Amino acid sequence: MLDVPNEGKVRGHQRVPSDSKEFHEVTKRDALRLLENDVDRLLQTTEQVRRPALQAEMGRFADLFGRFLQEEGPALDWNKIQKLPENAVMNYSNLKLPKNEQNEIRNMLDKLVVIKLNGGLGTSMGCHGPKSVIPVRSDLTFLDLTVQQIEHLNKTYDANVPLVLMNSFNTDEDTEKIVRKYKGFRVQIHTFNQSCFPRISREHFLPVAKDFDVEKDMEAWYPPGHGDFYDTFRNSGLLKKFIEEGREYCFLSNIDNLGATVDLNILNKLVGEERASTPVEFVMEVTDKTRADVKGGTLIQFENKLRLLEIAQVPPEHVDDFKSVKTFKFFNTNNIWANLASIDRVLRERTLSMEIIVNNKTLETGLRVIQLETAVGSAMKCFDGAIGINVPRSRFLPVKKSSDLLLVMSNLYTLKNGSLVMSPQRMFPTTPLVKLGENHFSKVKEFLGRFANIPDIIELDHLTVSGDVTFGRGVSLRGTVIIIANHGDRIDIPAGAILENKIVSGNMRILDH
Repeated sequence: MLDVPNEGKVRGHQRVPSDSKEFHEVTKRDALRLLENDVDRLLQTTEQVRRPALQAEMGRFADLFGRFLQEEGPALDWNKIQKLPENAVMNYSNLKLPKNEQNEIRNMLDKLVVIKLNGGLGTSMGCHGPKSVIPVRSDLTFLDLTVQQIEHLNKTYDANVPLVLMNSFNTDEDTEKIVRKYKGFRVQIHTFNQSCFPRISREHFLPVAKDFDVEKDMEAWYPPGHGDFYDTFRNSGLLKKFIEEGREYCFLSNIDNLGATVDLNILNKLVGEERASTPVEFVMEVTDKTRADVKGGTLIQFENKLRLLEIAQVPPEHVDDFKSVKTFKFFNTNNIWANLASIDRVLRERTLSMEIIVNNKTLETGLRVIQLETAVGSAMKCFDGAIGINVPRSRFLPVKKSSDLLLVMSNLYTLKNGSLVMSPQRMFPTTPLVKLGENHFSKVKEFLGRFANIPDIIELDHLTVSGDVTFGRGVSLRGTVIIIANHGDRIDIPAGAILENKIVSGNMRILDH
């Protein structure tokens, strides 16, 4: 029996001669052979017509599992990290706007494909179905806003930028129904599915699924992270289609990052008058790291290649160095621009290599499983002429929690053609730090029920709310505001209240007369 500790190293039981190299090699070979046999058994449970496609998918899964067995843990050699070359990360402010000529901009846009990662569910925010259909502003969903942005570009410049959604088996059925409502919009929408891999038991290293009926046992399967994009994009036929249409780059981002809009300055650097003589094959948008972002991936130079370094790859003794804002100034926004012909090349030449993320989970049944994932940004090292661009923080506006929802629903932003624009009344470009208690605010419905309307936060720096707290209509929060209702207490902030640099605690209920 094999056991996998959290850090992802593979070890056998410590019995003699189990510490020998030969023992480990035999154990690994056995584990891979047993897994492949089990996957073959799963494939026999599918209809004949589906089998060839699923066989290729399971082949990729077996490759990933085989690599996982060979890796001796995720840590890289810290001493081999080189200083970032001066030109490795460009400053966004040095990029030039394209000439404001309709034809020029249209030609640039016609070389672009926009891809949104749409595989996630809204369960962490208490919602059913794809996360992309949660209303985030003026009853518009993430998907509505994305379609509005691209339609505005297409109408303004008479262009034809397509939108591609990478779904997972969790989101594809609902998404297919939802995209029908955009039929009359000036946006071509394409969808494809990322892979569906079996979760592996931590006890015996075999799939927990009994057959290939994913619908019957959803917990036995998982989408293997967004690094799966490259293979599944090619296999969908869309990569070939777009290259044949003369498109050159894709702009890929998480659908819940409301700051990830098409940027003409970056596009100008890639396909416009500012394009380099040797193509930039891969761009990662990074932004300045703050104390809130210390766990985010960063850029390093390693073995003369620019690459992404994630916290999971850091040796334990260097985690504090990794988190240092001084040592590593940037973090990855997961806004990626990649050359389509280069994606095709690395796939054909089989030079695509991404670090494995080992995700340990416990299912509702109590069964401990492993899911092996990869991240789209970790392919950076496989491309030539890759660069980072240090973009303004406004291009990183993810909505992961209700505290993020508070920001994007507030008067801090105005909505313009599907894009959120920070209010000019805000004196500084940073967003406030907001922490809302998990017990009372984590689910969207609960969160909305606690606000008569979203407070004015134009002058807010920091807000912490904990416990049973509600907000009346027209509340204004300024500076640092901390509101803590102790267990059993409730605090009702009255309508029209202005709280500036205040701590509110204890019990304060507003009762109807």
